[in-house]
Amino acid sequence: MREIVFDTETTGLNPMGGDRMVEIGCVEMFNRVETGRHFHAYFNPERLMPSEAEAVHGLTNVFLSDKPLFADRVEELLEFIADSPLVAHNAAFDFGFLNFELERIGRPLVCGSRMVDTLVLARTRHPGAKHSLDALCMRFGVDRSHRVKHGALLDAQLLAQVYVELTGGRQIGLGLVAEAGSVSVAASDRPITVRTFRPARPHFAAAEELDRHRAFIAQLATPLWARFAPAG
Repeated sequence: MREIVFDTETTGLNPMGGDRMVEIGCVEMFNRVETGRHFHAYFNPERLMPSEAEAVHGLTNVFLSDKPLFADRVEELLEFIADSPLVAHNAAFDFGFLNFELERIGRPLVCGSRMVDTLVLARTRHPGAKHSLDALCMRFGVDRSHRVKHGALLDAQLLAQVYVELTGGRQIGLGLVAEAGSVSVAASDRPITVRTFRPARPHFAAAEELDRHRAFIAQLATPLWARFAPAG
């Protein structure tokens, strides 16, 4: 199954209050295995960046001033995500901004039924624990040493690894594939043959071997098992 793990960076918390998306990063997964394909874009928000938001992701007014508008890259984005489920951490936030930008340019919204929220998964699996992306990376041993500030593509790549752990660990990408006379393990759609089974071979003693064994046993004096044989 194809899934897209994504993250956004914004000018603030409320699109209805004038905040805009300034970055999106999307990572493609197939059967919970990263394919290496991704989509990444920065957008000119057509407004100034608040200092509080800049402190989180480091995206400045100068840096974003020559970036394209969301409308300029929307076709590439929609082609990449297609109709796949969309995985995000605190997904309602990212979906809210994505759909706000789509609605703003008159494009159909992304249906909420496609939303997979890793925050909900984490709260269900580890109630009472910390559920930030940093905390989950630490819990599952995902290397986040290169994460100095938030970044949409980097965070999506980290989240993809966390998502695998939240949904069963690395083994979920492996499936047993039945083939004629063999068993294969499929990491995606390309099976890797592990071994071929052969019919069981008959294994029993021949008549002459049984005769030699009985003759050998008859020569034993007071064998141990004779002590436990029933009298009679």
